[in-house]
Amino acid sequence: MKKALVCGAGGFIASHLVRRLKQEGHWVRGADLKVPEFAPTAADDFRVLDLREPDACEAALPLDSGTFDVVYQLAADMGGMGFIHSAECEIMRNNALINLNMIDAAARKGIKRYFFSSSVCIYRDMLPGEPELKEDGAYPALPDNEYGWEKLYAERVALAFGRRHGMQVRIARFQNCYGPEGTWTGGREKAPAAICRKVAEAADGGTIEVWGDGKAIRSYTYVDDMVDGIYRLTASSLLGPANIGSPEYVSVAQLVRTVADVAGKKIQIRYVEGPVGVQSRNFSNERIYSTGWRARHSLEAGIARTYPWVHAQVAARGAARRSSPSVSQASKSAAR
Repeated sequence: MKKALVCGAGGFIASHLVRRLKQEGHWVRGADLKVPEFAPTAADDFRVLDLREPDACEAALPLDSGTFDVVYQLAADMGGMGFIHSAECEIMRNNALINLNMIDAAARKGIKRYFFSSSVCIYRDMLPGEPELKEDGAYPALPDNEYGWEKLYAERVALAFGRRHGMQVRIARFQNCYGPEGTWTGGREKAPAAICRKVAEAADGGTIEVWGDGKAIRSYTYVDDMVDGIYRLTASSLLGPANIGSPEYVSVAQLVRTVADVAGKKIQIRYVEGPVGVQSRNFSNERIYSTGWRARHSLEAGIARTYPWVHAQVAARGAARRSSPSVSQASKSAAR
């Protein structure tokens, strides 16, 4: 039985990865600041650890016998575009600490295979329709935000430690990922979850606010497809970074229409000022395709699985608010 450590296992993609690894017969330990928010962890062992700290990274790695066959490093301080633009100092500091301390601890422990989750945020701003970039198109480097710069540096750290210590390092550059059990409110949610929430909250025929002008081009990858890509890439012989993403490019306005269609609602859009990010990122998936991976879910199919889950969260929150007495009502009840 292979043994895997999943860092960031309390988060969205990593908690889904834990389930996949269990399905594949692995013994899995999860490590994160928190346990998964929306469902019990599938990990055999879960350790609540702050991986910004060197001692916490060390504490994640010991086994009764032997070492982990693979470490999956997905722990990160991150969120949607609003969070990336408002918390750039926290992102740079926290993620740099996690990535430096975790790769160092893994190398000293003798880990032989190490996966690192990077991001397509390492690529420059592109015009819609530009030829797709291959992985080496990340240089000369020009990410449009600090999250992308930190990810690019962390890639180089992982590869350097791999060369020095004989670790097989696998790096995935994630595209926008969405699906059930992802953050859907609070400021860290990404566009698909945010749009699902807004449509769920809106009446049929209502209006929702969207940052920008709706013309920015994106590609969204359903979480099951992303996890399959992670698993295949880590087991493969591919050296260097590999993009993982859907080849289906849509505008933000098309994303809203897709969610509205799945919800069975007519929705109007009011465009407002807000952080939008790049105009487009067009990149090649040929490297990950060589592993046999393909995105199996179209955007419509993925939203059809995601929207009902977000709608249920919105409904549950509304029901909880309606059932909770106001402070004044509570005080009156106590007085009586």
